[in-house]
Amino acid sequence: MTTATPTRKRADGSDAPDATARPIDDDTARIAAQQSGGAQRTAHSAADDIAVDAGDTPVSHRESQPPDGDTPRPGDGASRSAAVVPDLTRLGDLDLYLINEGRHRRLADALGAHVVTAPNGSIGTRFAVWAPNARRVSVVGGFNQWDGRANVMTTRSGGIWETFIAGVEAGALYKYELEDIHGNLLPLKADPVAQRFEPAPGTASIVPEQADFTWTDDDWMAHRAAHQRHDAPISVYELHPGSWRRPDGESPDWRRLATELVPYVRGLEFTHIELLPVMEHPFGGSWGYQPLGLFAPTARYGAPEDFAAFVDACHRAGLGVIVDWVPAHFPSDAHGLARFDGTALYEHEDPREGFHKDWNTLIYNFGRHEVRGFLIASALHWLEHFHIDGLRVDAVASMLYRDYSRAPGEWLPNVHGGRENLEAIAFLREMNDAVHALASGAITIAEESTAWPGVTQSTAAGGLGFDFKWNMGWMHDSLSYFGEDPLWRGWHGNKLTFGLVYAFSEHFMLPLSHDEVVHGKRSIVGRMPGADDWQKLANLRAAYTFMWTHPGKKLLFMGGEIAQWREWNHDGELDWWLLENPLHRGAQQLLRDLNRLYVDEPALHTGDADPRGFQWVIADDRENSVFAFLRKPVGTQGRVVLVVLNFTPLPRHGYRIGVPLPGEWTEVLNSDAACYGGGNLGNGGAVPAEDRPSHGEAQSLVLTLPPLGGLVLRAPE
Repeated sequence: MTTATPTRKRADGSDAPDATARPIDDDTARIAAQQSGGAQRTAHSAADDIAVDAGDTPVSHRESQPPDGDTPRPGDGASRSAAVVPDLTRLGDLDLYLINEGRHRRLADALGAHVVTAPNGSIGTRFAVWAPNARRVSVVGGFNQWDGRANVMTTRSGGIWETFIAGVEAGALYKYELEDIHGNLLPLKADPVAQRFEPAPGTASIVPEQADFTWTDDDWMAHRAAHQRHDAPISVYELHPGSWRRPDGESPDWRRLATELVPYVRGLEFTHIELLPVMEHPFGGSWGYQPLGLFAPTARYGAPEDFAAFVDACHRAGLGVIVDWVPAHFPSDAHGLARFDGTALYEHEDPREGFHKDWNTLIYNFGRHEVRGFLIASALHWLEHFHIDGLRVDAVASMLYRDYSRAPGEWLPNVHGGRENLEAIAFLREMNDAVHALASGAITIAEESTAWPGVTQSTAAGGLGFDFKWNMGWMHDSLSYFGEDPLWRGWHGNKLTFGLVYAFSEHFMLPLSHDEVVHGKRSIVGRMPGADDWQKLANLRAAYTFMWTHPGKKLLFMGGEIAQWREWNHDGELDWWLLENPLHRGAQQLLRDLNRLYVDEPALHTGDADPRGFQWVIADDRENSVFAFLRKPVGTQGRVVLVVLNFTPLPRHGYRIGVPLPGEWTEVLNSDAACYGGGNLGNGGAVPAEDRPSHGEAQSLVLTLPPLGGLVLRAPE
């Protein structure tokens, strides 16, 4: 095998030096030339399985017609008709139409690489790619010694290029070689719709296997909508697959994560796992937030079928799977989408619209039909092909505003002169409508940090159509409060109470995410004040008790459950050795019990987005930094729950709190319990209500409040 870098050849035979070319040799003479097909339609195009509204398309979707000379004649009989073989080597007209309209919802079935059987019986791979401004597109790979002269593609309507190469099987590496409109040879490009990639540092696409994964999650899929309703308990363990646990120093694979991670998360009583982006991405330090392979799981952790097996294992264990999805921007790597056909195809030409300074990335052109269709098809691919239960959409705020993180003069206004990105808004609404129409029971979650109205309202009501929104305001205010010295917390109580002013304006998720444990922010426990580790851990336990009893779904990044001191390091693993310390084991046990309580008590989840499910009892005790509130079940049977929080290191004895019901109130959780590493100061498991009015209620409880602790008491039946 030669190791010299050759001179790449244009299709006309002229030299085009390119350092990215692969070696070639005289064996190219043996490579089959490009095969031209007839104009007949496919009998089963990739568009056959997608829903098209009546009247959406002016073209008919017909079966293949027999090739010339094979038209059935009277008396030929059924056997002759049955011998007609559809041409699967070419895309059908409906496929092309829907791609150009941006409405092909199964784009990965049409574009990319697919092993098919030609009408003559030969097996090979059909390649198709969108490059409307290219003068030439060729498929190159080991099967033709990376020589762009061997397999030049044919252009179809709307700038789709396609070809069929006999003998190319699943597992073959390939890229596209393109000449721009001026005849300049571009860097070799990976397939934008590839379903598999070679491991880094390679960047080639791989012809995928055609065999379907055998799923065993029918029961989960049939009932997942009930697990993800607005009134259902949703508690999410967010994680980076490559740095959760790697005792041997190597990145884990999906199969190992299925056997180790799944039972761990299930044992902590979380309801869902959320994965940082697992789409193929060239730079590991981006944590996946700069993806280029929007239809392919990264090769870092195994093959696509390995990822499917991981999701299947989660579902069998009763865990939903959410993945972070990044439609806001993409990296400018030469082998990727940037200037794909020599023009700004996926991005904007003008950097005031097409370049993101914060991340040095390119911004999708949401006003282009094909780009919107590409992104929506990616979203649906993960939900349908990999049975993903939800998409957490990254950086939504950067999409909504044209002036996001831009100074005056660095952005262009919309057609009305405003700062709103109308095209991105239309895209998000279309994406959410498509997900809810075509992926039954799946949810979408917006990472949106502004006060944009109606993020979780339906599109019919004028909203963006998301199911949930991260409550970034709650997160910032809460972490700020818990970072205060308890001596001064009385002056900052509004940071905890203000969130309830808007808590029911959207369907919120409360996030303590990966973004809060990096870049010098410190870990969650590292932010806690205290004279020693005991006080810091007690503060953390009180903070978790507040979070898990506050209205809103829950999300915690890995490491938070063991009270990791260090910030997250994506090249390492969690500090599992901390579990040798009873304080850290106690924090983990508390998270387990909070999750169980959150699921078991309807009062703690059915009213997450309903103001009837929450009532302040004490919100103004600045002197003692004590807060108390009631959580009530909404639309179902269940008992009222009282939450009492003492955010100072002083125990409070004989503290009277009004309650709405007589009888004995059961202490179902005490964050100061000895099993959590606390001092075990509490109320003996139950407290009888007294007929003495307090806080506007006819009865009251006299409680002992542990220092830096939280109590949860259940009302009598």
